[in-house]
Amino acid sequence: MPRLERWLSDVLGICRAKLDENLLWRLSRQEDVATLRRQQALAEQALVAQLKKQAQRLAHEMAMAQAEHQSELEMVKIRCKQDLRDYQEYLQALDNLKDSLKSSYAHLPDAVAFTVHHHAKQLLNRMWETRNEQERLQSELALIQFLTAIHEDSQLSLLRNDALALPRKTLAIIDGLDGARS
Repeated sequence: MPRLERWLSDVLGICRAKLDENLLWRLSRQEDVATLRRQQALAEQALVAQLKKQAQRLAHEMAMAQAEHQSELEMVKIRCKQDLRDYQEYLQALDNLKDSLKSSYAHLPDAVAFTVHHHAKQLLNRMWETRNEQERLQSELALIQFLTAIHEDSQLSLLRNDALALPRKTLAIIDGLDGARS
């Protein structure tokens, strides 16, 4: 048994020596480990501070963008309301035009005034609904030319005092546009 005791004693001695060596190594590196832990804690604090700063900056940018979008939305709403009022005024003017045509050309069937009114409304709608600026300008020009023809026909009818006069320029424009579509 003494051999076994000696062998166990040697094994325990080796284990103690390794443990002592490990302990000495740890003690010798304790300052380095503490420095690394402090640096890691400082790095984590710096990262947290940086993330907070970025979160604040992003929150500020989002608030600014939201405010900008809100004001743009309000401007669009105002423009849409104004556009709606303008459109309603256009429609009212076209209704007045229809009534004027019916009185200026009382000898013609009401269908002529309704046709002219309908055509003017189509031109107005085309002008109003297009998103392309060039097409909008062309539609606006076509509406102006059509309304000018109606006005010239009405003036000519009043000057001639012709009871059987026809709105020739107006009807020619409608006929020309219908012929162009065919």
